[in-house]
Amino acid sequence: MSIIELGEVRDEPESRATARRPRAAGRRLRSAAVLLLALVTLASATPVRQRIVTSVPASPGASVYLTEDAIVVVDTSTPIGDRYLTAYGRPGPRGGDSVRRRWRAPLERSGDFLAVWGDRGMLLAVGASTANGVLETTAFDAGTGQRRWRQPGIARRTADGGLLLANDLGDGPGTVSRVVPDTGRVLWSVPIPSGSPDYHGPAGQVDQIVFVQPTGELQVYDAGSGDLLRSVDTLPGARSAFQRVQVVDDLVLLVPPGSTGLVAFRLPGLDRVWTSSVPLVAWAVPCADLLCTVQQTGAIQTIDPATGAVRWSDPGPDTLVDVRRDMLLVAAPEQRYAVRDAQTGRERAELGRWQLVDQLRRDDPLVGVRPTPDGRLVVAELDLTAGRTRILDVLPGVVGGCQAALPVLLCRRLDGSTALWRLPR
Repeated sequence: MSIIELGEVRDEPESRATARRPRAAGRRLRSAAVLLLALVTLASATPVRQRIVTSVPASPGASVYLTEDAIVVVDTSTPIGDRYLTAYGRPGPRGGDSVRRRWRAPLERSGDFLAVWGDRGMLLAVGASTANGVLETTAFDAGTGQRRWRQPGIARRTADGGLLLANDLGDGPGTVSRVVPDTGRVLWSVPIPSGSPDYHGPAGQVDQIVFVQPTGELQVYDAGSGDLLRSVDTLPGARSAFQRVQVVDDLVLLVPPGSTGLVAFRLPGLDRVWTSSVPLVAWAVPCADLLCTVQQTGAIQTIDPATGAVRWSDPGPDTLVDVRRDMLLVAAPEQRYAVRDAQTGRERAELGRWQLVDQLRRDDPLVGVRPTPDGRLVVAELDLTAGRTRILDVLPGVVGGCQAALPVLLCRRLDGSTALWRLPR
């Protein structure tokens, strides 16, 4: 159902008349009447701020996912009875009595689903196989709910409109396969060693697949054809060792055996460009015109991507959480967030204590929530560029578990139900 919450209306203090000469009383009363009429007219013409809340029909144990144009409910596992994946349309700006069900598709009684998202006329759901625990992607028709296919692996879009399935989370070697999006038919597969490969291409669009073999061969495959484009040996001699690889823009970053440093190669030719002494690198991300690396200890170091020289470093305890243009969002102990300048590492603003909300799109505004002592939930937008937070609303009876695609917010309520809020911006 849809609930419209109105602001509180308070009585204004009663005005006290001041004694004046009798001859002016009639004129003042007429002026007061005109003023009162104007205020009443203005009040009736000014809309009262409304909070539109739409309930989502989901049991307390169900998993609920927000997509671009739908709300998807996955029933919890059950030993007996039916289990479904149900898609509801998202309400419009004015809300509605309830979300409208589009379709319902049957599911196996057991098995956990970890993610659901929309993709070019399909709804893709990733879950663990009940037989062997391998992650599988199941594709449903977004309009009808008809199951199209199910294949091992996690789906990624290619730059030419295709679909890759990376099945690489097991203990042994895995595969990266290209499938026909509509049918799931496998076009080709490339064996990959244990450990995740990484990908090159625009955001969400893979054009090259990069991984390193235990023998030291750093390999680049074409995401369209599956052909090997380039390979270089990173371990001289006939030896074998585990190495990790990550692609950042056009750089391939290799963490050598023992995590003693960082080696950079440049695509497309895999030319070796520099070696940095930064040890124990866990992951890296572009930040402004630098390269921000996070060590396994949580320390932050920024590197010149052209030379590998360290610009500045911070041993912690702050950890890097997000990057927006030339600003870094870092988390201190007890989930206290601050904004730092990517070029210098200097703190620009203190944002306070928040819990970050899952976002539908990578570049959506950052949203934080925090509970109040009286059982409400403060919702705010975290603006790194301006170095401030902006309170969007204070929601009653909400426990958390939120997802955001502003101005829409999906959260769990204290009674275990799920609802959708449209926030003011």
